[in-house]
Amino acid sequence: MTDQSHAVGGSKIPATAQEKLPQGVEENVPNTVHDTGETGSKSHATGDSKVPKAVQEAVPKKLEEVLPNKIHDTSPGGIDTDRAGSIKLDRKF
Repeated sequence: MTDQSHAVGGSKIPATAQEKLPQGVEENVPNTVHDTGETGSKSHATGDSKVPKAVQEAVPKKLEEVLPNKIHDTSPGGIDTDRAGSIKLDRKF
């Protein structure tokens, strides 16, 4: 429960329901129903990316995921696994 609405514009959802919904749920409702100002566009990169931010946010998640992690890292937690399954750490800890 969030105890607050994340709407920045109009909403057709009752205020009490808005206050109980997680922010992620509110952001996935169309802005015509509940305007959070979110466009639904976001990058799915978990690490470094050579792809411009605007492009990352415009393309579907599946397209981002097929790019090699050396170009656009979408590996879980920034840990890349190569095709043989061995783990390569992309970052120094």
